[in-house]
Amino acid sequence: MQALVFDFDGLIIDSETPEYESWQELYQAHGTSLPFELWVTLIGVSTADSPLDLYDYLENQIHQPVDRALIRAQRRARFGELFDQQPVLPGVLDYLAEARRLNLKLAVASSGTSDWVKGNLERLGLMDWFEAVCCAEDVPRSKPDPALYDLALRRLGVSSSRAIALEDSPNGLFAAKSAGLYAVAVPNAMTCTLNFDHADLRLTSLADLPLTALLEQANSGRI
Repeated sequence: MQALVFDFDGLIIDSETPEYESWQELYQAHGTSLPFELWVTLIGVSTADSPLDLYDYLENQIHQPVDRALIRAQRRARFGELFDQQPVLPGVLDYLAEARRLNLKLAVASSGTSDWVKGNLERLGLMDWFEAVCCAEDVPRSKPDPALYDLALRRLGVSSSRAIALEDSPNGLFAAKSAGLYAVAVPNAMTCTLNFDHADLRLTSLADLPLTALLEQANSGRI
């Protein structure tokens, strides 16, 4: 194996729990709720590719229009409050350091926007670890389409058979598998009940398995 490709949201940092909580608070303030079962189907999909507009859904639930500009600003502010409390997820820093020691190439393939992903990587002091950061606007279609992973591999100069994808959502896993990578599921609190049968390996956390052990499993799986 020559490369690791990380998802961002929910894999490097848990943005998905604050995102859902901020939406749920908004819905509850309007006397309704956002079903968790609906929310998780949207994880790992860019806003542009989302099959559901959450403002449309809210208006359909309460049978009246809402002031979208106002509640958008309120929800984003609340999300920011919750998100700023989130640390880098367990095992991520160890994987980055070990990958560098082993001379592995590193990339991010995220359905988030470039401003969001790169801005937060800079804020967290992680940007310099990655040789390539591929985001939603870099490709015609985001996950579960494989385009983001195809692009990351091209930028790294690595074949899919020599790369490992680390993902927290089924949509991300589908993208990685379609691109031909060895796909590792690392579900978080929001995605742990979803179906990851298509993963080559499932971990509870990156802290559960040293990178060297993961590489051994991935290499044996490619033989």
